[in-house]
Amino acid sequence: MGDHLLRGKRVTDSEVQAWADEAEEGYDLTRLPRPSRGRPAIGNGPGEATTVRLDAETLTALMRRAEAEGITSRSEAIRAAVREWAHVA
Repeated sequence: MGDHLLRGKRVTDSEVQAWADEAEEGYDLTRLPRPSRGRPAIGNGPGEATTVRLDAETLTALMRRAEAEGITSRSEAIRAAVREWAHVA
């Protein structure tokens, strides 16, 4: 089979085979941890990722104002700026 790594540690072919055999037997899905619900909703529905290029001066000014308003996330700062400009609550 070859070299396998799991979190940076070598895993033997027999370990991989044991895990495959275990998986083929099936799992009790009621015992698995509940998945997280993902990212929180943005606005009234699912968000759409949008790439924005900002020069250093604009980005610095944006983050200065964000910090003054208690906003620590760059994404949230951009959302706040766009909402204000677009007059969206």
